[in-house]
Amino acid sequence: MNCNQCIIRELNTLSILSDKELNEISKKKTALQFKKGEIIFEEGTKLNGVFCLRNGKCKVTKLSPNGNDQIVRFIQKGELIGHRSVLSSSAAHLTVTALEDMEACYIPKEEIYNKFKNNTEFSLNITKSICNDLDNANISITNMAQKSVMERLADSLLFFEKTFGVDKDGFLNILLSREEIANSIGTATESSIRLLSQLKKEKAIELKGKRIKILDKIKLEHITNGY
Repeated sequence: MNCNQCIIRELNTLSILSDKELNEISKKKTALQFKKGEIIFEEGTKLNGVFCLRNGKCKVTKLSPNGNDQIVRFIQKGELIGHRSVLSSSAAHLTVTALEDMEACYIPKEEIYNKFKNNTEFSLNITKSICNDLDNANISITNMAQKSVMERLADSLLFFEKTFGVDKDGFLNILLSREEIANSIGTATESSIRLLSQLKKEKAIELKGKRIKILDKIKLEHITNGY
């Protein structure tokens, strides 16, 4: 598909580019498909291009000193992946893994470099995007240091609903294992299982396998705010 005809570009910095610039990218991009659980790129990889996520969801992880994968953030359709490493010419600091079957367009770094150097508005927007990622990382670090595990869990559940929405049955539109939930809030899998069960008993959420439905948003908001 030509980038001019792709509605996904409206969700990211590519929307700034002219029709001519988008046509140039279309000629060089490669359409890729990834299966659930497949790694898009690993920490330490030298990236030669940027990925534009057409559909699906990804998790972004960092290998901790104890050998566990800490989930740093989640990515959904429309987002660019790997642009920070490409623009800084550094190896990827994180690993990106598909949470479900998905499609992405791979854009060679030369195209990104060219647009970054010659389109001031594009370079400004992509810089803003990187700054926003860093701001969110700072918030995550602060929450990890100052909030209890239960507060972080409640906060994450509210974040999932706000970011990914719900399906036709009202369940969160993202499926995560108990281990992945634990890795996203910085705790052990057993702890995440226990806390989810506690929220279920308190009728704040409903559990059905990996599916989670928020029943009492106000209660979760009170928990994440520490009261």
